[in-house]
Amino acid sequence: MKEIALAGNANSGKTTLFNYLTGANQRVGNWPGVTVERKAGYLKKDKAILLQDLPGIYSLSPYTPEELVTRKYLLEKRPDKIVDVVDATNIERNLYLTLQLLETKIPLVVALNMADLLNKQGRRINTKKLAYLLGIPVIKISALKRKNIDTLVGEMQKKQATPEIIPKYDPRLESALAQIAKQLQGIVAKDELRFYAIKLFERDEQIQAELKLDAKRQETIACLIQTAEKIFDDESSSIIINARYDFISRVMDQCVIDEGDFSLSISDRIDLIVTNRFFALPIFFGVMWVVYYLSIQVIGTAGSDWLNDVLFGKYVPNFTAELLRSWHVAPFMQGLIIDGIIGGVGSVLGFLPQIMMLFLCLGILEDCGYMSRIAFVMDRIFRRFNLSGKSFIPLLVSTGCGVPGIMATRTIEAEKDRKMTIMLTTFMPCSAKLTVIALIAGTFFKGQSLAAPAAYFLGIIAVIGSGIYLKKTALFAGDPQPFVMELPAYHLPKLDNIVRYVWLKSKGFVQKAGTIIFASMVVIWFLSNFNFRLEQVPEEGSMLNGIGSLLAPVFVPLGFGDWRAVSAVLTGLIAKENCVATLQVAFGNPPQARFDQLLIAAYTPMAAYAFLAFNLLCAPCFAAIGAIHKEYGDASWTWRAIGYQTFLAYLVAMLIYQISVLASGNYSIYNVVLVLLGITLIVYGLFIKKSKPQPLEQAIEMRDSEWSQR
Repeated sequence: MKEIALAGNANSGKTTLFNYLTGANQRVGNWPGVTVERKAGYLKKDKAILLQDLPGIYSLSPYTPEELVTRKYLLEKRPDKIVDVVDATNIERNLYLTLQLLETKIPLVVALNMADLLNKQGRRINTKKLAYLLGIPVIKISALKRKNIDTLVGEMQKKQATPEIIPKYDPRLESALAQIAKQLQGIVAKDELRFYAIKLFERDEQIQAELKLDAKRQETIACLIQTAEKIFDDESSSIIINARYDFISRVMDQCVIDEGDFSLSISDRIDLIVTNRFFALPIFFGVMWVVYYLSIQVIGTAGSDWLNDVLFGKYVPNFTAELLRSWHVAPFMQGLIIDGIIGGVGSVLGFLPQIMMLFLCLGILEDCGYMSRIAFVMDRIFRRFNLSGKSFIPLLVSTGCGVPGIMATRTIEAEKDRKMTIMLTTFMPCSAKLTVIALIAGTFFKGQSLAAPAAYFLGIIAVIGSGIYLKKTALFAGDPQPFVMELPAYHLPKLDNIVRYVWLKSKGFVQKAGTIIFASMVVIWFLSNFNFRLEQVPEEGSMLNGIGSLLAPVFVPLGFGDWRAVSAVLTGLIAKENCVATLQVAFGNPPQARFDQLLIAAYTPMAAYAFLAFNLLCAPCFAAIGAIHKEYGDASWTWRAIGYQTFLAYLVAMLIYQISVLASGNYSIYNVVLVLLGITLIVYGLFIKKSKPQPLEQAIEMRDSEWSQR
């Protein structure tokens, strides 16, 4: 078995190439010890080759979990070959990783991707000369258009010798590296001497700890590094960085040919508009309005109506009822299967067309490159409120599912920012919460296209508002980290990429409905049809009624203080889809049209929206809570997060409902007090509460105090 690693910068087209080379023959998991996603798959054209899709990185100096697992894999596993996917439109930055991969002395092939886009910019790369200067094969490809992939596969199948040419830097630096390498002879393999010598020169702490050199060698190496730093008048890590870029600059001068006058690319022209400080937000709002309008109001709703009214409203229950009667199944079992399982699970699956439409729209936005611009735009906004733009990436991931969104916070190096982001990530509406959004918007706000996207922006507002407040506390105080990301060139979405994206997301939703929701509905039907003496009774005397009624008074200020809605909130902790399924079962599993009428009769529109807001912002499902606990590694932090999320959800939902009561004109002093209390808490948290001074600020304050006393 031959193992080949696929490496490259983020947004270099690496994953697109991996998906094409492996097809559906993939294994997805996590790298040992971390939650960085791991993908592997066999080459479609050669099952004897296992392809490892390494995380997108920019360096082998491990500042992020992705860089850590990549370097660990390359050094410990040492694959048979590395395919380095290089973005031709950003070749100078991409070659920085290429040089580091060369230092590992693992056979290397450069796949020069997107060279066709470079040609459109009036530039051309002499691949033969580039291959000669680097001493490795360079294959020009287009992963998106499937060009020259067979040539690359042929090169992957060849047996390739260890790279002989090593980029040479300043002679004074080379002398220091050679002397460090001498100190490592007999400790590391011959092929790895240069890599480890460079890492020790950079003062890489992990490599230092791994090698465990004796005191004499450490002293000699430290002396060599200090001497080089005096010669170059710079820090050792900067010396290496400058040396690499000097080499890259010489390669660029010899290999990149500029054949035309400079002009802005199409992507740059589009970015002048969509990332403009005045137009960016309105465009973003407009795009998300279109996404939710298509998903909830138009195309998605047409499919959901058919599933709810026809498939799960008539055909499936009628056919199942006839079948069960012919088999003489006991009446209570018929009720469990038809009203509980089919009714509950069917009410969730009925939203599948809307969810598929949402993921189709999001997939198109992501594949064409627009979602990267959103992260850039939100970074500009976040930094105004002392938040890090790095936090927006996990938020973006959470629109699919909160669990990977929480895991994605590991890319945030600052511990305080990471912990805060974990707490706020699940405010974004995931696919499970979309079922609640679709139910409330479709039932209470028909024809009002802003109801659904307003829920999305409510999540963003909750994140920003919470960030402002939490940054003022001792637990999270501090300056945000700088956020640097690459904006890929715009391109037309690839149909197979979009289909694969929608399929994987939708499959996960259906699997969840067939497992967690199925099991939940069995329990919920039992609770809603039996009392505590295990006697079958109407819903009004059931255990579910008793449990919900016990907590119902707590939710009266939110407008939905009845046992059905409260029971839906509780079962939503298992999975948010249960909110819809529980309401369906609690109302007796009526046809969709009748179900809508019962909901409208039971709750006012703003009480229903308060129900939506509470479930959007409150503690997430058990799976996400488990991920939060795993990332925090501390039960007290987990309870802090759950407590804050639930408190904020209660406060926002209460204000939504109570303000609507005031607006109706039919209110009492009780409603006025609740509104004033809620607004006071928000105003205090956002505008009055002072920030917690940082150590430097505290020192300045103490100094000023001492001077004033003098």
